[in-house]
Amino acid sequence: MAAIIPLYPEVTGEVLRAGELSATLFRFHTGIPGLRLRNSRGEVVVLPWMGGMIWSARFDGVELSMSSGFDAPRPATTIAETYGCFAFHSGLLRNGVPAPEDSHAAHGEFPCAPMDRAWLEFGEDANGSFLRVVSAREYVMGFGSHYQAHPSLTLRPGATLFDIGLNIRNLSGKPMELMYMCHVNFAFVPGGRCLQPAPFTPDRTAVRHAVPAHVQPNPAYLALIEDLARNPARMEVLEEPELYDPEQVFYLHGLGTDAQGQTHLMLARPEGDGFAMSYAPADFPHTVRWILHDPDQQVAAFALPSTCQPEGYAAEKRKGHVRLLPPGAQAGFSVRAGYLDQQAARETAALIASLG
Repeated sequence: MAAIIPLYPEVTGEVLRAGELSATLFRFHTGIPGLRLRNSRGEVVVLPWMGGMIWSARFDGVELSMSSGFDAPRPATTIAETYGCFAFHSGLLRNGVPAPEDSHAAHGEFPCAPMDRAWLEFGEDANGSFLRVVSAREYVMGFGSHYQAHPSLTLRPGATLFDIGLNIRNLSGKPMELMYMCHVNFAFVPGGRCLQPAPFTPDRTAVRHAVPAHVQPNPAYLALIEDLARNPARMEVLEEPELYDPEQVFYLHGLGTDAQGQTHLMLARPEGDGFAMSYAPADFPHTVRWILHDPDQQVAAFALPSTCQPEGYAAEKRKGHVRLLPPGAQAGFSVRAGYLDQQAARETAALIASLG
């Protein structure tokens, strides 16, 4: 059971306070409306009318988000125009970086899409109290696709992990092509260690050989890719930041799962705490790792759960990675992400080790 509170982009101020949970509407200096969800440990800032994007997250005084030149979200139609967020919903009809044979925008139509409505849900379920923000968008194109999508974020009292959700229903009378990635951009951590329930072997942690159009390769970069293809364990620890300029991308295969079908990954910080991701590989058959450390952006997206790889529509179509959603059918996706204090990080590291 949950109470529903409608949200409006013209309104600012506190919308709800219940114990340690609160929700406050505000406006960035760039004019973009935002919603701040707080509990006793920290906060998450969501853009309810801009793709349901998660702009920032901070818990126990630790900033989780990537570093960039964007001090605030900016009016945009493509994600590159405001690429400083903690997470965005990448897709949904097309996804990834377009190749010359593709005509879609990088990461598809949804990341910055205007939402039709937004609301708060406050209530209790089997896991206790929760505060959830939900947005809604109906996409319809003449002679094209027609869908309803609901991005969401759920925060609970005392929690430093939160749930990122997306539900989509095909409203068309024809099958709909679906390509979705939950694109979570954690901060780059010098000396951070990537923990995963799979070995750092070429068959399970495979470097991407394809070079996207936005990367200008040189002989040293191409030689590094060949070295990483043989020895991906070289990047288990982020101790050579200069090697991530340009970016490096890996595909993780065969991740171990727990009894509930969830896989778990962590970026362990030298301080003993860490960042975490959990999700069901049954829903996300592909996991991508994207690391970048250049003068303008620093990001360690150590686990990007996805229905496809990010090589653009045509390439993914040839691989058989484009999912078809039947008429009237819906699909739901959920990712748990956030921060782990030292005790939680030790427990998560042990869990990951048991799954590998």
